[in-house]
Amino acid sequence: MNAKFDTIFLNGTIANHNGVTKGDVGVINGKIAEIGNLNGREAKETVDCTGLHVLPGVIDTQVHFREPGLEHKEDLESGSLAAVMGGVTGVFEMPNTNPLTIDKATFEDKIKRAKHRMHCDFAFFIGGTHENVDQLPELEKLPGCAGVKVFMGSSTGSLLVEDDDGVENILRAISRRAAFHSEDEPRLESRKHLQVEGDPRSHPVWRDVEAAVKCTKRLLALSKKTGKRIHVLHISTADEMALLAEHKDLVSVEVTPHHLTLDETAYDKLGSYVQMNPPVRDAHHRAGIWDGVDAGIADILGSDHAPHTKEEKDQPYPKSPSGMTGVQTLVPVMLDHVNKGKMTLERFVDMTSHGPNRLFQIAGKGRIAVGYDADLTIVDLSRKQVIDNSWIASKPGWTPYDGVEVQGWPVGTILRGHKVMWEGELVAAHKGEPILFAESLAT
Repeated sequence: MNAKFDTIFLNGTIANHNGVTKGDVGVINGKIAEIGNLNGREAKETVDCTGLHVLPGVIDTQVHFREPGLEHKEDLESGSLAAVMGGVTGVFEMPNTNPLTIDKATFEDKIKRAKHRMHCDFAFFIGGTHENVDQLPELEKLPGCAGVKVFMGSSTGSLLVEDDDGVENILRAISRRAAFHSEDEPRLESRKHLQVEGDPRSHPVWRDVEAAVKCTKRLLALSKKTGKRIHVLHISTADEMALLAEHKDLVSVEVTPHHLTLDETAYDKLGSYVQMNPPVRDAHHRAGIWDGVDAGIADILGSDHAPHTKEEKDQPYPKSPSGMTGVQTLVPVMLDHVNKGKMTLERFVDMTSHGPNRLFQIAGKGRIAVGYDADLTIVDLSRKQVIDNSWIASKPGWTPYDGVEVQGWPVGTILRGHKVMWEGELVAAHKGEPILFAESLAT
């Protein structure tokens, strides 16, 4: 092949299906056209990646960007800016907005708001409810839909399907993989008295291990009963990993950087700023989640980026809302774990690119391979840098990792062959397009 490339990414270390190897990536019309030694080949632009690793574009499959209705916390533009500043090329956004994303009108409104306004590519989940079950087969196939999301335990927002019959009806109605927040609502209600006013350390006491385990057991039984694929979000307990290992035929598993990085000591330093649903727990459970990563039980990483303002977070517990920023810190926090030997670079790539592609049947993204979109996350694995609040592009302007030094840093965010972020600067704005899925290409 002697085609003229639009762009060649030269001299990088590429992490793809062949492993980690030196090489170049040539791009034509936004797609990867050739991989190999392209030195001397003609191109409109060359990008020198000497000393850098070229990864498939990182896809964060769980973010809350708060638009419409809660734009004071975040909006699609600011949330996606945080994404690309952190090396993330695509996001799946959640339906607990105001109004809720639960019908065609609210979904298409989000697509319209996002297109060419978000800095990264995007897909949106449809919220599953008791009332919209009959519409879900059509809704889950809309272009740009990541699938159906169900809250079995109450979190931020008013989406809730707490009963087995309601969940079973949703599973029987749909054909794609559905995502679940798995905490047992009756148990949460019965334990609310265990919240200690002014003490966020009581958060994991109230939302205890059994609340998570009990709901996940129910969910696994319903998956088996209906024969439908499910995706269990933000696993926070060692106990659930053992359960999930027995059901990998139908169940996929997400873990988060905060459950892999923080433990109960974080409440002493960060207070409500580490308050999440499900909660950050003790070091035993953190170790159990890592065991799930090592064993391959955990499939993908999602940040569960769920921002609130400092003023909201500073309210005394339990008035303080649950959630923290995370999309911008996913890559550096996890690359630091790579450098510390907690996971290989190949495993990181599998959980942030190949995994989302495989589980959700993403069309043309998630691999460095000829014919795929030229979405790349370019990182410096040797760079040491301190994460601080001033770097955070998300509206609230804070991160639980403020002051933490990491090794491994996002240098470039490439979307369909174009630089969006390079060396901490926004190079090109507003190119975001809907992510498409193989299971809904024929509409």
